[in-house]
Amino acid sequence: MDRQKLLGNAPIGKLLLKFSIPAIVGMMVNALYNTIDRIYVGRKVGELGIAGITIGFPIMLIIMAFSMLIGIGATSLISIKLGENKKEEAEKILGNGMFLLVIVAVIISALGLIFLDPLLKLFGASSSVLPYSRDYLQIILFGAIFQTVGFGMNNFIRAEGNPKTAMLTMLIGAALNIIIDPIFIFVLDMGIRGAAFATIISQAASAIWVLSYFFGGKSSLNIHKDNFKLQLPVVKNIVAIGSAPFLMQIASSAINAILNNNLQTYGGDTAIASFGIINSITMFILMPIFGINQGVQPIIGYNYGAKQFDRVKKALKLAVIGATFITVTGYIITRAFPKELISFFGGNNKNLIEMATNGLRIFLFMLPIIGFQIVCSNYFQAVGKPKHAMFLSLSRQVVFLIPGIILLSKVFGLKGIWMAAPVSDILASLVTGIWITLEMKKLNENTNNVSSFKPVIEEK
Repeated sequence: MDRQKLLGNAPIGKLLLKFSIPAIVGMMVNALYNTIDRIYVGRKVGELGIAGITIGFPIMLIIMAFSMLIGIGATSLISIKLGENKKEEAEKILGNGMFLLVIVAVIISALGLIFLDPLLKLFGASSSVLPYSRDYLQIILFGAIFQTVGFGMNNFIRAEGNPKTAMLTMLIGAALNIIIDPIFIFVLDMGIRGAAFATIISQAASAIWVLSYFFGGKSSLNIHKDNFKLQLPVVKNIVAIGSAPFLMQIASSAINAILNNNLQTYGGDTAIASFGIINSITMFILMPIFGINQGVQPIIGYNYGAKQFDRVKKALKLAVIGATFITVTGYIITRAFPKELISFFGGNNKNLIEMATNGLRIFLFMLPIIGFQIVCSNYFQAVGKPKHAMFLSLSRQVVFLIPGIILLSKVFGLKGIWMAAPVSDILASLVTGIWITLEMKKLNENTNNVSSFKPVIEEK
């Protein structure tokens, strides 16, 4: 069956598994990039090494944000255009998206290297941690183009209905990173710089794989030189659709900076290292949900464009169920084995293990409801409603979390910083529940009046 016909006709349950499982596997393995770095660096360099990577994490989130802005924005549009049977327009979006990724990567690398030290200090680096952060981020920024092109264009592969190839992209890079990380860190005795070199080499391998897919004739969408010429309407729509995940990542970067500074105030470098460990564990749990989002996005986007709204609703329902199962499982594991999880990173550092264990229990207290919130936010992005998606994404990451960090830390100190996350999760999930309920009512109305429905891509 043709890949596009598969999106519109195959049973939703089987289709979601077909698309999501490869994405979940890919995202899980991809999560190992930072996790493995922190485990090895923690054991080789120690607490300051973990803190150094944690301080630099906001910059890495900014790189990822621009990759998502273009990659996910173009992916949603490509899926919708394929659903409308407009292949030439989909190829135009593909060409513009690819060229934008390269431009953005070059700009980020240049600006990041020029202003690296001021940025790291802004993000909470103490004088003892700054050298470690600098050593790590200088190398990461030099290789930013590999991450941007590899991650961004991998979304294009998924948009045309080829999730297995998209999964292989992530598997190749992450597997290579796992193999060469200990070689660079321990065997070559390069410490934290070795972790950075291993990361960019792995990302380069992923980027080469993606480019070979499109330029090697494996893609159902063709790359034409004429489509590299940026067209303002196309760029505006890519940015409009991609603005929600972009701003979510930028918000996440800002949150990490605020967290690092508050952690430095109330707990010092040990608290920053603790958060680095907690963040790695959290992302490892949430990555499968992002995989579900990536898997369900082309299903929802295609069927929304094809006006098959019953399939849209079913895909969303199954995605929420799957995401909730993951978060509940993660919650049980973090409740049952918190010290064991922390010890992977902290080794025998009792002070670090104790602080991080306490933080983990509080920080992930409302983990079971996060899957629902993330998937429903992604729904609005998939159907071309970036304003809705942006608001819901930022409600959890900015509207509730940042004030919570600032206010609760003043009252409860370090404990207040950990408490801000579950408070934000509760409030954001309530708002999301209201919005998705209203959206489903509208979708039911459209189901009864399909002939007059026209998909609308919101302008920024």
